[in-house]
Amino acid sequence: MLHLTRPILSLLSGVVLLLLGSGLLNTLLAIRGGMAGFDDRTMGLIMSGYFLGFFAGTFVTLPVVRRIGHIRTFSVAAAFAAVSVSLHPMFESAVVWGVLRFITGMSLVVLYTVIEGWLNSQTPAQQRGQVFAIYMIVNLAALAVAQQLLKLGDVGTFMLFSLSAMLVTLSLVPVAWTRRTPPSVPEVQRMKITTLWTTAPVAVAGALLSGLAMGAFWGMGAVFASRIGLDTSGVAAFVTAAIIGGALLQYPIGRYSDRVDRRRVLAMVTVVSSVVALLLYPAAMIHAWALFAVIAVYGGLAFTVYPLSIAHLIDHLDSENVLAGGSGLLLLHGIGAAVGPAFSGQLMEMLGPQALTTYFAVMQVSLAGFAVWQLNKTRKDIVTGDPAQFVAMVRTTPVALEMHPDDTEQQPTSTDGEAAADLSGSGQGGSGQSGSSQGATSQAEEIRLYQPGSQQAEPQPAGPQENGS
Repeated sequence: MLHLTRPILSLLSGVVLLLLGSGLLNTLLAIRGGMAGFDDRTMGLIMSGYFLGFFAGTFVTLPVVRRIGHIRTFSVAAAFAAVSVSLHPMFESAVVWGVLRFITGMSLVVLYTVIEGWLNSQTPAQQRGQVFAIYMIVNLAALAVAQQLLKLGDVGTFMLFSLSAMLVTLSLVPVAWTRRTPPSVPEVQRMKITTLWTTAPVAVAGALLSGLAMGAFWGMGAVFASRIGLDTSGVAAFVTAAIIGGALLQYPIGRYSDRVDRRRVLAMVTVVSSVVALLLYPAAMIHAWALFAVIAVYGGLAFTVYPLSIAHLIDHLDSENVLAGGSGLLLLHGIGAAVGPAFSGQLMEMLGPQALTTYFAVMQVSLAGFAVWQLNKTRKDIVTGDPAQFVAMVRTTPVALEMHPDDTEQQPTSTDGEAAADLSGSGQGGSGQSGSSQGATSQAEEIRLYQPGSQQAEPQPAGPQENGS
């Protein structure tokens, strides 16, 4: 593994620092919002602001990178993110927090896009599947560790906000320090939603409904834990348990899905996860550790739905359309993630914190019902070409999808290629503009992200290029 990680160590370090800062902030706001007296409806709207910013940021990223280059773009976005984090404790206003979350989401999609694009460009095509797996492990591990940072200070003070801002700012250091040549950016395609629906309707439903469920978890899960009486350490343990469960169960479930009809696996996973979701509130009434065990199982199942949907779609695509199809699913997942916190927060305000667990169950069982209906409608799932290889993942930018092992056939072997963000981000929505269909890509909308020669050269240090930072 060392030979894979050493050339990209500086980029992975930047990812870790970025996720530690943003992961800490997300849970910190849930607790601090309760202390400020914000109700669940308000918290849901505030948390949706992040995903809306993530969505809007996809429109900003490409023009900015084209104008000033990768490193300067990263620097500007890191500065905006750090400032927005620092302003939260200064203005305990719901409107201000909503605006700050929007700015944070917009800044982070820029940061993720630059890092993931550079990571992709530094990885030879034959190693991208392995690097993709390492990258996702780093993502989940950093998010889990970020929750434990809550224990380092009093959530009622400025200290943890300062720590989050410092971590986001420090993510700039390994990226700016790299001596790697900034990557070029080829064309990226996004498949039409109607084409996606015709190709794999269960994948489309899975992306949207998992976005609705996971957006609500990331936005309101910590709020739920706080509302039912858990202290700061308990809230941190609650979120950490879900992440660990998601990391542990994705691989065995995914490997099983490689051998059978993925629609059947999606149906089974979502049925079980809906039952587990309904056990969350009763478990909380028994003991905190019972709650942690149940949320770990739920996280293990719920985190699997989106990568299963991606794999199911890839089963029905030619290799040249994998990135286009994946970008379309990211768009749907991002839309769901933006709506999820606001909708679930409204339900929690009306019905109490237990409404979140019911909301989880409804999203999961809805997908299960649709998958079963499709199974009855089309008994045999016909795979196009070779079956896809399941890869554990969390939602990220389309750039990272270029490292998916089923997309390597269309990748250049040169380490200078990069696909910039098309429609949505990480953590955590996406957007894009339509183009005309032509030739072999008649089922996709072609989006020219960069015109040849439009990328401004960035100043490089003298001397030979080196691996790593």
